[in-house]
Amino acid sequence: MARDDGRTWLFRLTRLVMLLVGAALIRHDVEQQSLPLMPASVVLAAAATLVWVPRHQHHARRLTTWALLLFGGSLAVTALSLLPGLRGLRGFWGAAEAVALLLSLLVVTRRGAGRLTLVAVVAGVAAVTAQPLRVMPDLELPDPYHQNIDYGVIAVAVVGVGSYLRSLDTQRKRRLADVLLHQRAEFARDLHDFIAHHVTGIVVQAQGARLIVQQDPERAIQALMDIEQAGAETMSAMRRMVGVLRSCDDGHRRDAAGQGDSEVSPIAPLARTADLAPLVERFNASGGPPVRLHVDGVLDGLPVDADSSAYRIILEALTNVRRHARDASVVDVSLYRTPDWLLVQVTDDAPTAASGRSGREPGGFGLIGLNERARALGGRLYAGPGTTGGWTVEAALPLHARPGA
Repeated sequence: MARDDGRTWLFRLTRLVMLLVGAALIRHDVEQQSLPLMPASVVLAAAATLVWVPRHQHHARRLTTWALLLFGGSLAVTALSLLPGLRGLRGFWGAAEAVALLLSLLVVTRRGAGRLTLVAVVAGVAAVTAQPLRVMPDLELPDPYHQNIDYGVIAVAVVGVGSYLRSLDTQRKRRLADVLLHQRAEFARDLHDFIAHHVTGIVVQAQGARLIVQQDPERAIQALMDIEQAGAETMSAMRRMVGVLRSCDDGHRRDAAGQGDSEVSPIAPLARTADLAPLVERFNASGGPPVRLHVDGVLDGLPVDADSSAYRIILEALTNVRRHARDASVVDVSLYRTPDWLLVQVTDDAPTAASGRSGREPGGFGLIGLNERARALGGRLYAGPGTTGGWTVEAALPLHARPGA
C-alpha cells in the first residue's frame, strides 16, 4: 500500500505543477489582445483539464469521447481563424491550449478505448499541427509554415511516447491476468483436495463415535468435539480460499483492511505422476479396495500440464471409488505413454447399481471440471460404466500442443 500511495501522491503533485504552468500560460494568452479568437483558445485550454487531469483507467471510453470533442473544437477554432478579420497578425496562437492539447493527446493515446481512439489521435495531431495557422505567417521567410511542421513532429513524438506506455500497460495487464488465472487454478485444485481430505476425516470420526457411544460416552463426546473443531477449521479454510478465488476475478488487486500475511494461502507445488506410488500406498493403507498401479512407458519428461492433469484425474477417480464403490474387490490404475499421448485409466469391479453411480452425472463435479481441463489441453475424458462391469474413468492427454487447444 505504501508504494501505491507514493504513486498517487506523485501523480497528484505532477498534475498540480502542470495546472500551475497552465494557469501561467493562460495569463500570457489573455494578454495577447491582438488575437480575436484568443478567448476561445483559453476556454479550450480550461476544458482540456477534463481530459488530462483525471486518473483514467486503461481503455477508458469516456476519455476518448472527451478528447475527440476537444480536438474537434480546436480544429473548429483554427478554421474560424482563417476567415477574414479573425486571423492574428502577431503574437502567439495559444500557448496554454497547445500544451493542453499535447497532454490530452498523450493521455488518450495511452488510455483511450474503442475504434474512436485512432480517430481521436489523428484529430489531435491535426489540431496541434494546424494551430499555428491562426497567426498570419511571415511570407518573407524561406519556409513560412515551418512552425506547423515543428508542431506536427512534436505531436507525432507525443503519440509515440503514449503508444509505448500503452504497450507497457497492456503487457503488464496480460502478465497479471496470467498470474491470477494460474493462482485461481491452483487454489481451485487445492480447495477440492483439501475439503475432500478433511470431510473424509470427519466422516471417519463420526463413524467411530457412533460405534463407541454406547460403550464409552465420554470418548464419544470428545470425538464429537473433535468433529466440531475439524468442521470449523474446514469452513474457515474454505472461506479463505474462496475469497482468494473471488479476488482473482477482479481487474485489480484489492487489499483488505486489517488482513495480515497469515491470511494468505500459499500455492502448493503441483502433484505429478511421480507422486502416484505414495498416493496408492495411502489409499491402500486407508482400508479401501486394493489399488494396483500399472505403468507402461517412461513418465519422465512429461509436459507439466499433462503430468499434473493425469495425477488429478487419478486422485479424483480414487476419491469417487472411496465414496461410491466400497464393495469393489480391486481397483486398477493404468498409465500408458505413446509418442503423442498419455493415456490414463482407472477401473473398479463394483456393480454399478450397488455403487450408487447409476444415473449420476459422470464423475460428479470433480470429473466434470477435469473434463473441461482435458478439453482445454486438446484431450478427452470419459467416466461411466465399463464394458465388463464396474466403473471406468479414461482420459487421453496430448503430449504436444494441438490445434484449437
